Amino acid sequence: MSDPEQPYAGLHPERVLDAIAAAGLAPDGRLLALNSYENRVYQVGLEDGTFIVAKFYRPARWSDAAIGEEHAFTLELAAAELPVVAPLAFAGHSLLRHAGFRYALFPRRGGRAPELESADSLLWMGRLIARLHGIGGRAPFRHRGVLDRATLVAAPARAVRDSGLLPSDRRARYRDAIDRLDAAIAAREAALGPLRQLRLHGDCHPGNVLWTDAGPHFVDLDDARMGPAVQDLWMLAHDAAALELLLEGYAEFGDFDRRELALVPALRAMRQVHHAGWIAARWHDPAFPAAFPFAAEARWWDEHLDDLAAAAQTLEG
Repeated sequence: MSDPEQPYAGLHPERVLDAIAAAGLAPDGRLLALNSYENRVYQVGLEDGTFIVAKFYRPARWSDAAIGEEHAFTLELAAAELPVVAPLAFAGHSLLRHAGFRYALFPRRGGRAPELESADSLLWMGRLIARLHGIGGRAPFRHRGVLDRATLVAAPARAVRDSGLLPSDRRARYRDAIDRLDAAIAAREAALGPLRQLRLHGDCHPGNVLWTDAGPHFVDLDDARMGPAVQDLWMLAHDAAALELLLEGYAEFGDFDRRELALVPALRAMRQVHHAGWIAARWHDPAFPAAFPFAAEARWWDEHLDDLAAAAQTLEG
C-alpha cells in the first residue's frame, strides 16, 4: 500500500512500465511524466512505435465506484460521438491495478490550446458543451458527489485551518472571511431557488480542451460531478461577451436557464477557496511545495484573504 503522506513514493519508472506490461502491452522504455499534480500521468512508448497515456489515481481520493462512473460517463460521451479521450478497456475493465496503485490507460491525443478569443471557437465550444450536457442530463452520478458549498467551501477551508500553512495571526481573519463568503453564497443560491443538476465535465477550463485541425476535444474528467450547466461554461469565457458567444452556440443544441448566470461569482469564489484548500491538503506530497512555494509565504495568504473579501462584497452587492 502507498504511504498516505507520500502516496506516489513507490511509483518509480520501473513500476510504471511494469503496470503497462501487466495490462498486456509492450512498453519500449520511453517514459515522459506529464503535467499533473492530483494524479500522476505519464506518456509511455510502446514497441509498435505508438504511445499511450497512463493515469495513476491518487489513493483514497475517489472510490472505485466513483472512478467507474467517470469512465462510464466518458465512454457514454464517446459513444455519442463527442470528442473526448476515453479510457481503454482490458478484459472488460478500464480501472486497472498493479502494486497497490489504481490506474487507467488512454490513447494519446495531442493538440494545442484553444483560441478562445475567436468567436468561431467560442460558438463551437458552446455547441459541444450543450451536447455533453444533453447526455449528462440523462442520469445522475451516484458516487461522485455534487458541486456545492460543502465540497468547495467547508472541506477546503477545514484543510487550510488544519494545515500549518496559514499563519497563526491570520487564522481569525480567515475564519471570518470564510463565514462571510459562505453566507453570501448561500444567500445567492437561496435567491435563485432550485436549479437543474446534471453530470458535468466539472473542470472545463482551457487547459482541459485541446484543439487540432479537426476541432476541439475534451480531456481529463477527473473532476466530473453533479452541478449546474454554467459550471462548464464560465471558465472558458474571458469576459461577458465571450460567455454570450458560448451561450449562443449552446442554444443550438440545448436550453440554458439564464438564472444560472447569477451563480458565476459564487462559482468563481468557491474555486478560489477550493484551490487554497487543495494546496493545503496536499502539502505533504513533495510535488506541491515544489510547484506552489508561494503558499508558504504570508503575503500569499494576505492576497487570498483580500480576494475572499472582494468576492463576498461582489455577492452581497
